[in-house]
Amino acid sequence: MSSTTTAPLIEAPRLEGWDHVVSGKVRELYVPTGVDPSAATEVLVLATDRISAYDHSLQPGIPDKGRLLTGISLFWFEQLADIVPHHVLSATDVPASVTGRALRCRGLDMVALECIARGHLTGSGLADYRAGGSVGGHVLPAGLVEASRLEPAIFTPSTKAEAGEHDENITVAQARELLGEQLTEQLESLTLALFERARRIAAERGIILADTKFEFGRSRLDGTLALGDEVLTPDSSRFWSADAHTPGRTPPSLDKQFVRDWLTSPASGWSKGSQEAPPALPSEVVAQTRARYVEAYERLTGERF
Repeated sequence: MSSTTTAPLIEAPRLEGWDHVVSGKVRELYVPTGVDPSAATEVLVLATDRISAYDHSLQPGIPDKGRLLTGISLFWFEQLADIVPHHVLSATDVPASVTGRALRCRGLDMVALECIARGHLTGSGLADYRAGGSVGGHVLPAGLVEASRLEPAIFTPSTKAEAGEHDENITVAQARELLGEQLTEQLESLTLALFERARRIAAERGIILADTKFEFGRSRLDGTLALGDEVLTPDSSRFWSADAHTPGRTPPSLDKQFVRDWLTSPASGWSKGSQEAPPALPSEVVAQTRARYVEAYERLTGERF
């Protein structure tokens, strides 16, 4: 799970047979009743409708977001399963009250690294490039602009921050110092293989996968490295419509960048550098965000939501 908040916006539901152990920004984590969370070989991951940006949980939530993220993740886990094992055991053997939003998963000891792949230059990657001509230790050609395609895609890891702290972009060399050369090379290879597969599948559906982050962990049963958390959702990825892509301009997104853009606009009246909590999301921002998530779900999976 991603960094946790000190207090969830909504109390986690009580689920028979499961103990609630962690509230993340958008997910709740449970273990079987009476089991030590640090040793649990099975966990229940519940996706809520909460949405976060700039290390803040926002109010209100986005209706149906938990179901949308769960459905998109399941689609991608199936598409990528031949590259690396994933943590999902069942999407149906879960408490009835959370069907569609919960996944029964293998317990993993998570690797302390956000594994980011970038196929286009934008966001913090663009900021790093403008500052020094490189991203994550990769020296890039001169003259690149917002939304320039990176070919091949690059691996740009970041640290996983503790609650209330910020993730920090690091170089691949720094990742090797943290995790060792063998594990870092394995994570880089898997990340780029997963990204290239996903980039091709998304392109077939008229969507550009600009960047995404993966999280990996080791199975508590046999130590196998597995893909965990969510995967290739509008929360963890940048999705752009291919027909709106023009280098030099930020394309309209099918992800939560829409929320970030509103938060940093004059309309919100909020500064991300302040110590104040962000304002409540207006109803029109909530509705338009939901519409983008639904469009991403339907275009990627080919199913009506």
